[in-house]
Amino acid sequence: MSKSQTRSPEAELGLLDATMIGMGAMIGAGIFVLTGLAAEIAGPAAILVFALNGVVTAFTGLSYAELAASIPKSGGGYAFVREIFDDFASFIMGWMLWFAYMIAGALYALGFAPNFLELLHVYGVVPPPDQVGAVAVPVIDAALPLAFVLAFVAVLGLVALNAVSTAASGSVETIFTIIKVSILVVFVAFGLASPMFSGAEFQPLFPQSSGAAAVLPAMGLTFIAFEGYDLITTVTEEVQNPRENIPKAIFISLAVTVVVYLAVVTVAIGTLGAEGLADAGEAGIATAATSFMPTGLPIIQNGGALIVFGAVFSTLTALNAVVIASSRVAFSMGREGQLLPSIGQIHHRYGTPFVAILASAVVMLGSVALPTQSAGNMSSLFFLLSFIIVNVAVIRLRRERPNMNRPYEMPFYPAPPLIGIALNLLLTGVLVEYLLRTDPLALALSMAWILLGALVYFALKRVKGQSDREQAAAATEITPEAED
Repeated sequence: MSKSQTRSPEAELGLLDATMIGMGAMIGAGIFVLTGLAAEIAGPAAILVFALNGVVTAFTGLSYAELAASIPKSGGGYAFVREIFDDFASFIMGWMLWFAYMIAGALYALGFAPNFLELLHVYGVVPPPDQVGAVAVPVIDAALPLAFVLAFVAVLGLVALNAVSTAASGSVETIFTIIKVSILVVFVAFGLASPMFSGAEFQPLFPQSSGAAAVLPAMGLTFIAFEGYDLITTVTEEVQNPRENIPKAIFISLAVTVVVYLAVVTVAIGTLGAEGLADAGEAGIATAATSFMPTGLPIIQNGGALIVFGAVFSTLTALNAVVIASSRVAFSMGREGQLLPSIGQIHHRYGTPFVAILASAVVMLGSVALPTQSAGNMSSLFFLLSFIIVNVAVIRLRRERPNMNRPYEMPFYPAPPLIGIALNLLLTGVLVEYLLRTDPLALALSMAWILLGALVYFALKRVKGQSDREQAAAATEITPEAED
């Protein structure tokens, strides 16, 4: 193995780039899709749903910040668990996180395609998305839906960008995130100034049928919106001054994301009403924008088109963020000898984890075939489980290494990680109960992935053990000759 293949990644990302990776993942398709779902379950209290999810996320965010400052290694939750727990536990953690990021990528790619088609339709390039035909594939004599092809192209394009340059992918993430946040700021400004906006839409706050109890299931189903700040810790070694910048990036991205979500949901409910927002479903934000924003605008035409434009950038930034994160988890596992060694190597020319990116892309492209809802549910379940483990990790590290250098220490320890464990367990229970009733396929696939991971772990361990024994035997045979 050459020296260039075993070197560490170069620190090319600044505080802004790291912050935008977190925001790019959190302010993704969820802000357009999940607001209608939250309003359908919790009514105007959807605003409480996102606020409380932000609070729940903040407790685990404190644990991530402390661990990232103490253990400045790429790989996110996997790197922390690898440092603290035994071999098998850390492998399962990495295996779950890797898959969670990859299927989240498939989810974002599938979300990008219809939004991009809608954008093309707005400008008259293609017919409405539901009337767009299939694309013939000459080699296999078959036809694939255009949306499916676009999802593939989006993944391939961002994988290629990430494979050749970490700095370029970071810059793209920053630019795209700034564009989509700017679009949402315009949406909020027009909404608050609109005569349609009324505080009466928030009365009563809770649904009459279920009351305040409706908030909890809505939190469980929309928690995925705030899964993403942890992506920042997957690129720790590629961030300048990570002990200081990673905790800052986590807190800034979380705070800005919560504010953006609350502002957008407030405007959507205040103009459409919770019932109107729920009826509009996935198009709730676009429907609200069309209702109160002016028409006949140059280039962007109307508010609905502007939101579709934002949705395209949102899904692309979220996809780019998970391409980065999934490959870094795989790279860390390969470097630690828990996946094939080639996955843990840096490309001699591009300075990127080239093989890890390609390996992640293969699974991500295959996951595009999964049902969209099941992919989202599996991703949420694995993220919640990993958050529980990270909170346990920070407690265990404090006990086992009390004198360790901790550039950032969370306040009021051990309350934040204990509360984080309790709240994430609660949401996991709510999600599992929901999946048992509505999506048993997601549960079955999740268990199958963990079982496959266990098989891979013991197979790799056996191969590695055999290789070590052969090397030891070869060294024993060579030694006498060398002495001669």
